[in-house]
Amino acid sequence: MRLPGTRLPGKAMIVRAAAGLAGLAAGVTLAANVWGQQLVADLSSHLVAINTGFTGTDVVLFGSTDGQGDVAIVVTGPRGSVTVRRKDRVAGIWLNTQSVRFEQVPAYYAVATSRPLDQVVDRPMLERHQIGLPHLQLDPGRVLPAEDLAAFRAALIRNKQREGLYGITLGQVAFLGERLFRTNIYFPANVPTGMYTVEAMLIRDGEVVTAQTTPLVVSKVGFSAEIYEIARHEPVAYGVAAVIGAIAAGWLAGAIFRRI
Repeated sequence: MRLPGTRLPGKAMIVRAAAGLAGLAAGVTLAANVWGQQLVADLSSHLVAINTGFTGTDVVLFGSTDGQGDVAIVVTGPRGSVTVRRKDRVAGIWLNTQSVRFEQVPAYYAVATSRPLDQVVDRPMLERHQIGLPHLQLDPGRVLPAEDLAAFRAALIRNKQREGLYGITLGQVAFLGERLFRTNIYFPANVPTGMYTVEAMLIRDGEVVTAQTTPLVVSKVGFSAEIYEIARHEPVAYGVAAVIGAIAAGWLAGAIFRRI
């Protein structure tokens, strides 16, 4: 029964009302998920732009947790193959006598923690999440004697550290109070371009309870990017231009010195 002068709700009105209720429910669910997250982290910039004057830069990672716990940050650069060679003295001459090709090697690797690793998490968990250089998985692609594998692995890490691409020491994650944290990630002038991953992990009672991965892009921009693209896609033209430029620079320098 309905009162005189009233109208039953039309189909369109019912659909709009249902859609509004569904949207409200979705919004409430999303808000609950956001507030219910145990760890939230982000970067001050998701792009490291390399130009002709690039000398290295810091990117700040900041975040919060839902309570007490330790935080570990692992930054890895684009992966690829790396060949490590061993030199031996043969007939008085140093020659490459043996080599090992490692696959899926991160071009860049850095770790930061809120406390020393041995006070935060057990070794099996470190190996599972590849936290720290001793636990970084480096695949030689073939079976090697344990002694040889250890020697080549150490040489690869040593070379990367010499280039400034692998951290020699652990970075420090600083807490501001009990929940807010931050750390600085340094990228040197020779940092390789590509897609990087920044993984933040919350650790409690020796277990990684949650983790969040954030992408970061390192890319050449401006004139240096154009030169890089030409050198990569048109190597012949780039080589000819480089030779002509060198000849012109030599001629110009000679002309200047003759006038002095």
